[in-house]
Amino acid sequence: MILFELKCSKGHIFEAWFKDGKSFERQAKQGKVECPVCGDSKITKAPMAPAVTSSKRRNQNQPADVGRQKHLHKEMLEAVNKIQKHIEKTCDYVGNNFAEEAKAMHYGEREERAIYGEATAEEAIELQEEEIPFQRLPWGQKKSSKN
Repeated sequence: MILFELKCSKGHIFEAWFKDGKSFERQAKQGKVECPVCGDSKITKAPMAPAVTSSKRRNQNQPADVGRQKHLHKEMLEAVNKIQKHIEKTCDYVGNNFAEEAKAMHYGEREERAIYGEATAEEAIELQEEEIPFQRLPWGQKKSSKN
């Protein structure tokens, strides 16, 4: 296994593991490697410094790329917050009735509309088994309620 530092066409830098260099090349050519920040599939290898640890850094017990990781983490949180705001603005909040509402719409018992809410792990499994499309998303505190 080899860890590559990658870069999308929009400039986001991230890391990914591959069996070898040829595996990366093949997957990237097929569009199977995507940026975790923006979903872009135009990915190239970013220049990488060799993984050399100085005695000073070993004593600090801190990885060389901690600053880049913090920046990537911040970008990912901003992207999640942007998605959350869009969903809260454009979809109906159904609270703990999400699975029930999704099933009713899927089976034609209710008019289809964009919804969001909460579902237990068991409810999510039921939705998957019934092939009802839904997506779990990372979520901060609910900022608004639409009922």
